[in-house]
Amino acid sequence: MFCIQKWKWSYTLAATIASIFALTSVVHFFIYPVVPSLDYFSLGQGQTSCVPVDGSTEKVKKSTPIKGPIRGGKMTFPVNGSIEGSNEDADVNLQPVVDLNIKFPSDLHNAVSYHGAPWKAEIGRWLSGCNSNTEVVKIVERIGGKSCKNECSGQGVCNYELSQCSCFHGFSGEGCLERLNLSCNYPGSKDEPYGQWVVSVCSAHCDTTRAMCFCGKGTKYPNRPVAEGCGFRLNLPTQPGAPSPTDWTKPDLDIFTTNVSIRGWCNVDPAEAYASRVHFKEECDCKYDGLWGRFCETPVESVCINQCSGNGQCRGGFCQCRHGWYGVDCSVPSALSFIREWPRWLRPARINVPVSSQTSRNLFNLNAVVEKKRPLIYVYDLPPDFNSLLLEGRHFKLECVNRIYDHRNATIWTDQLYGAQMAIYESILASPYRTLNGEEADYFFVPVLDSCIIVRADDAPHLSMKDHKGLRSSLALEFYNKAYDHIMVQYPYWNRSSGRDHIWSFSWDEGACCAPKEIWNSMMLVHWGNTNSKYNYSTTAYWADSWNQISSQRRGNHPCFDPHKDLVLPAWKRPDEGSLNAKLWARPLEERKTLFYFNGNLGPAYEHGRPEATYSMGIRQKVAEEFGSSPNKEGKLGKQHAEDVVVTPLRTDHYYEELASSVFCGVMPGDGWSGRMEDSILQGCIPVVIQDGIYLPYENVFNYESFAVRIHEDEIPNLINILRRFNETEVEFKLANVRKIWQRFLYRDSVLLEAERQNATLGFVEDWARKFSELSEDDVFATLTQVLHYKLHNDPWRREVVFPKKDFGVPRECVRR
Repeated sequence: MFCIQKWKWSYTLAATIASIFALTSVVHFFIYPVVPSLDYFSLGQGQTSCVPVDGSTEKVKKSTPIKGPIRGGKMTFPVNGSIEGSNEDADVNLQPVVDLNIKFPSDLHNAVSYHGAPWKAEIGRWLSGCNSNTEVVKIVERIGGKSCKNECSGQGVCNYELSQCSCFHGFSGEGCLERLNLSCNYPGSKDEPYGQWVVSVCSAHCDTTRAMCFCGKGTKYPNRPVAEGCGFRLNLPTQPGAPSPTDWTKPDLDIFTTNVSIRGWCNVDPAEAYASRVHFKEECDCKYDGLWGRFCETPVESVCINQCSGNGQCRGGFCQCRHGWYGVDCSVPSALSFIREWPRWLRPARINVPVSSQTSRNLFNLNAVVEKKRPLIYVYDLPPDFNSLLLEGRHFKLECVNRIYDHRNATIWTDQLYGAQMAIYESILASPYRTLNGEEADYFFVPVLDSCIIVRADDAPHLSMKDHKGLRSSLALEFYNKAYDHIMVQYPYWNRSSGRDHIWSFSWDEGACCAPKEIWNSMMLVHWGNTNSKYNYSTTAYWADSWNQISSQRRGNHPCFDPHKDLVLPAWKRPDEGSLNAKLWARPLEERKTLFYFNGNLGPAYEHGRPEATYSMGIRQKVAEEFGSSPNKEGKLGKQHAEDVVVTPLRTDHYYEELASSVFCGVMPGDGWSGRMEDSILQGCIPVVIQDGIYLPYENVFNYESFAVRIHEDEIPNLINILRRFNETEVEFKLANVRKIWQRFLYRDSVLLEAERQNATLGFVEDWARKFSELSEDDVFATLTQVLHYKLHNDPWRREVVFPKKDFGVPRECVRR
């Protein structure tokens, strides 16, 4: 709300106000909304009357005292941004403290239910008694107004908080005036005229702002991509049925031909090709984001974080924000923005503008008072090297994103398990728990998209692993270290808790094993909860991801996962309206005929199996040896093969149906984490976890005994006997809990954000949007915020650190003193 306050009157004051009004009116007429109109300003000190700015036309209402530290007193705005006031009556009429242990007793499995989920008792009690009774608190949000040099020269986005430019791909410098030369090729030689192989290697025209290859001038379609070896000759296959290897030393000039009898590409008319009237090189296709069709003939929407929140244009993955907006997703308003366009998480608000700024041509910061519930999360606006540039320059449109767009600009969801990192990032940015005031923040989120680093290592010379001995894990560690250096230099928040209130996200197959030692105090969001109690070395079978060779000077000696501070989140699973329609998760016990089910890669003993004996730490192989239901290369079944047990590597088109027809489903590692836990839960099957010392999603906060079974690896030969010993009552109990928690393994919040965007911009309401909008239980993001709220008041380290006094909005029995 804007506040108009009462002044004592004088002729001098009247003249001053008249002068300011006249000047402000002129300025407002020409440059609105650089300076809001005079009606918006708080003109002095005194009692307040407030006008809402949430887009409504409510009548002015007298402000009323609120509960908390400012009750009955005058509100002030200290330097640190918190809201304080006299609280002489703060201890009046306090209710007696409630004993949460008595009010919320645990069940026979030592679980306490909260919103349907069986939590570990202490956590469930606190959430039931405290999270449910949290009230809003008043927070001062800081709206930046610092301009950037040359307004970033049209080649970047100005961060109005730091007065720094985030430059588009291929540009750099203080005002984005420096043009970079991002070559597609390494320096050539006689034997390698186009240099050593790299994904971006190009025999045609290289766009050096992005290190991407195109047909170029002289062709009919100069902007058609020549990606992934399209421009190089193919050799004959080494054996019948094998793929044709590419010769990276010899260009394929036939892609430039206009001769219809030769396999062209750069001059092929799409209509003629679709009608099969011309030939073209089949190995060429449309791989870059923002283009659709076999010949990239249709421009479509690229994928950006939150699709730029409606405040900008997505250019290949980088949000080009409208004037007055900034942030990786253009969600942060500056003093130049229209207040009625502010995002929901900043409204309704009361604006406080310094009086001196009304006659100044310089930009200034605004203070906006909003009501929020804790926990509050501050999201660092990192340089684009850690996020936007990784999206903008990717060579394969499906890499590290959870969606792309088709010829209608309709959403196509991907099966990228790494898409969870983008989903949680988007949810935090658009969340009511987000704050722009680091002084009020309870947590600080550091958004490094290692999901893109994983798949883009060696994508182009500027993303080379040349200095990392081919190890993607080492390259990722360097990115995290640089992000740490940035926030240490640009922000004051790390040292207050030695980073313990900071959150980092790791999509890596082995989670945060390769995290640099400097950030290990922080909370890690991972998919791989290896405590290193059994596997105290890199377990991946893929050598480029091993962290064994990373020196302790860089990595330190920390484990991969610390259950006292970190959290395992579910992997991304494509929104599947078919499964929701069929309600596979709700299928009753009597319709589940298979006792135990696992379908996946079973290692070298099977056709097309992973050749490494270390794959899955040998766990899948042991299960297959005992219970395999499909013949291996020698034609043998498992030693204990049973009719109601399925352990197979054979792909099926009815995977979800088969999961939903089973009572127990196997959860075992792959190259680190896999998505089997999510598959099991989402189809209503009881997960059987076989991976010693490695936590699954939420396992350190949920009571897994209520809905899952853990089998030690040395118990594998006795697996089926153990499962058959569960009586029907116990099985029904676990199945019932799976039905209660399955939505907590969905990234519903991110899906609904996309549904809102599609409906607002294109009027699309797809089937997946309708189905997901009908769900109402807590999802991945809701679960994360609940865990964060619990940790805010129960992490022991917080008692050792002195923080500014805050209003937490919870009953007194919920605050650890």
